[in-house]
Amino acid sequence: MAHSPDPLTALDALADANRIRSRKLAGGVATIIADASGLSDLKQAALGVPGVTEARVAMTASQPGRTIIAVGSGKGGVGKSTVSANLAIALARRGRKVGLIDADVYGPSQPTLLGSSEKVTAKDDQLVPVAAHGLKFLSLGQLVSPGHALAWRGPMATGALARLVEADWGDTELLIVDLPPGTGDVQLSLIQRSRPAGAVIVSTPQDLSLVDATRAIDLFRKMDVPVLGLIENMAGYVCPHCGEESDPFGSGGAEAEAERLGVPFLGRLPLSKFLRAASDAGHPPAAGEGPEADAFARLAETVLAALDTVRR
Repeated sequence: MAHSPDPLTALDALADANRIRSRKLAGGVATIIADASGLSDLKQAALGVPGVTEARVAMTASQPGRTIIAVGSGKGGVGKSTVSANLAIALARRGRKVGLIDADVYGPSQPTLLGSSEKVTAKDDQLVPVAAHGLKFLSLGQLVSPGHALAWRGPMATGALARLVEADWGDTELLIVDLPPGTGDVQLSLIQRSRPAGAVIVSTPQDLSLVDATRAIDLFRKMDVPVLGLIENMAGYVCPHCGEESDPFGSGGAEAEAERLGVPFLGRLPLSKFLRAASDAGHPPAAGEGPEADAFARLAETVLAALDTVRR
């Protein structure tokens, strides 16, 4: 009696096809049993290390063809979220399929920055990102009513981040994650569960901000996440009346710190009244034309070049 052709032969082309022990397709549901051997060996090896009394081994999986870039800062108020939104849009305008996650538990601002009040929907227990300015995005701010505080402890915040990362991102290539300030649970959860390809750190030029930016860089380095570079935000201000340039937050501090730490300096963004007004109105400058859009376009190009460098 002739056997029916295997409808799951396409799985044979996968790199881990040799782990498949059995497979079947019934009623549109593919059931696959795969070999996960090796995990017990890892556990036993860890238990053999002096001082280790318990070992836990977890399985993780990367998203095929999807690159995560974390955008962080040591201190709040340095313009990290504004940079994240405009960087994501600038990357999308370069032809990349971009997603943006607003993981800032304490101040989710991407719905405002992107001018979108559309509510998130779910399909098959997965969140469906909202489209805006040529990209897809999800924000913790979409999950609560406007003005309501997110009084979440660590496990709730990290669980919410997992839901955002594991959403239905479709064919997204680059996933930009706007992290909360600091070096806490949300940052650690992203690194451990999703392993970013690199991190971008945003700081203003003054020493008070750079001290905390240095801590953020140290966290990513300790967790073996490449630091793509440091951005100096709010660097320089040109008076719209007389044209005189001044430096309310100092100048060159982030560039000097990047050199001292041995990380790339990605660029400098000025303090701009237009950028502030456009951000408040939900019209990201990177989506339009002009000096601000050009600055973010250059920044996107620099970030992509840094990403290519760490991948080599």
